Amino acid sequence: MSGPTALLAADGVGKHFGSVRALHGVSLSVRAGEVTCVLGDNGAGKSTLIKILSGVFPPDAGRVLVDGESVRFHSPRDALGAGVATVFQDLAMVPLMAVWRNFFLGSEPTRGWGPWRRFDVAAAREQTLAGLAAMGIDIRDPDQPSGTLSGGERQSVAIARAVHFGARVLILDEPTSALGVKQAGVVLRRIAQARERGLGVVFITHNPHHAYPVGDRFVVLHRGRLLGDHAKAEITREELVRQMSGGAELEALGHELERIPGVDASSVLSDVSDLSDASDASAGDPSPVHPPPRALPEDS
Repeated sequence: MSGPTALLAADGVGKHFGSVRALHGVSLSVRAGEVTCVLGDNGAGKSTLIKILSGVFPPDAGRVLVDGESVRFHSPRDALGAGVATVFQDLAMVPLMAVWRNFFLGSEPTRGWGPWRRFDVAAAREQTLAGLAAMGIDIRDPDQPSGTLSGGERQSVAIARAVHFGARVLILDEPTSALGVKQAGVVLRRIAQARERGLGVVFITHNPHHAYPVGDRFVVLHRGRLLGDHAKAEITREELVRQMSGGAELEALGHELERIPGVDASSVLSDVSDLSDASDASAGDPSPVHPPPRALPEDS
């Protein structure tokens, strides 16, 4: 790919765990002001890839590059020092701690010196509010426990925290997987805001309907291998869904079913497609229909 040097890149990285090959020669590039979406089903190798990029695992093959220079991270702290911040699914938050306390967890501002050095609570609260406001995040009360926030709000706080501490590359591990439609929309808005601030964003997801609206480039993994790498102008949402859902595998299944007496292959494949479409529609329906409540029996 031509253009400016990538902030973060993987060049033919591979990883195995004993006899299991989790990744086979996967490459990708993350540039400033772009969202690179890494898509794939369960077991595709998405988690292994981001753990290599974030310093959790070293690659067994290939290399990781930052600003075009080969690097070797020994821990997530090394990656963070190079400007690569990762927001994992567990968010690394303590539910019973206040929002501002979680914002500075592990990087607490201090005042005083020597034995009189202490946590600067006032500065932490002030900087938390400023950091959240810079991302357009309005938290009702920064003193409330982070466990009382909605899923979208917790993801937003984690993204704002990474931006506040100087991340140039933001890696998000399935940030919308356990969220409802409205909360997922909140997170997608934060991703777009991070891109507008000039960050390179890696958005890990198995949902192409969440990836396509905000993505600039789409990397599709399948069983640890690179199945496709497309700019947004090169692929439609429908083609992306088909590539992720294994269109070629469904066609092969159809040929196998045709050889079985008494089985209508076209009917079976149609049912599979209908189930997939229904699942996608329910995931994107902003106003799900709930069954009416049952009337309570009258007292005799």
